[in-house]
Amino acid sequence: MRKVVGIGETILDIVFRGGQPSVAVPGGSVLNGIVSLGRMGVNVNFISETGNDRVGNTILQFMRENHVPTEHVNVFPDGKSPVSLAFLNEQNDAEYIFYKDYPKQRLDVIYPVLQEDDIVMVGSYYALNPVLRDKILELLDQAREKKAIIYYDPNFRSSHKDEAMKLAPTIIENLEYADIVRGSAEDFFYMYGMRDADRIYKDKIKFYCPRFICTAGSDSISLRSNTVSKEYPVEPLEAVSTIGAGDNFNAG
Repeated sequence: MRKVVGIGETILDIVFRGGQPSVAVPGGSVLNGIVSLGRMGVNVNFISETGNDRVGNTILQFMRENHVPTEHVNVFPDGKSPVSLAFLNEQNDAEYIFYKDYPKQRLDVIYPVLQEDDIVMVGSYYALNPVLRDKILELLDQAREKKAIIYYDPNFRSSHKDEAMKLAPTIIENLEYADIVRGSAEDFFYMYGMRDADRIYKDKIKFYCPRFICTAGSDSISLRSNTVSKEYPVEPLEAVSTIGAGDNFNAG
């Protein structure tokens, strides 16, 4: 039976509306997608880490409640579980501030065994972080060897835009591993200063990975490959919040 394996951070998102905290929910880009799949009964695994504290326990309990196994989550005794503050504006778009205190030894876990046609989801700064690079490559190499499908979502935040040039070689390496790349126009603007899907695909993606999906909020979804170039309109809706919107798109 095919399974979906994600690797990424776990974090507690504290959401602010009108300058006041309104809710605290476990999150993390890849985790959000894995949780959506777990709720649908898909066979999932998630590789991550969290602290041995109340925040970490909340995250682990949330995973179990949503049918996401926790045996591949490293619970570290030192450091603290990460927390983010998400400030929603009038359009319910979020601006983030992150607080992290990780130990020196990271991601000390045994990976799930991959099979052919399993799906491996990677993304965000977690897939670029030099401290974790060997761990990420270990999973990507296993996925390539076993002929699993690698799905890469850069999820590149504005907080890292000044590092885009320095991170470019690692981004390219991830693109080379990927079978499918899905990102938002906002991600690519912070990475490359581009928003146009055609230009992004032809100049930055196609040489490394032939399959590309670009989302743009309420605007159309762009699909590009060696044989397909299509736009899919997005039906208008009133969003309660855009937090995790792209992550849930990945789950679909």
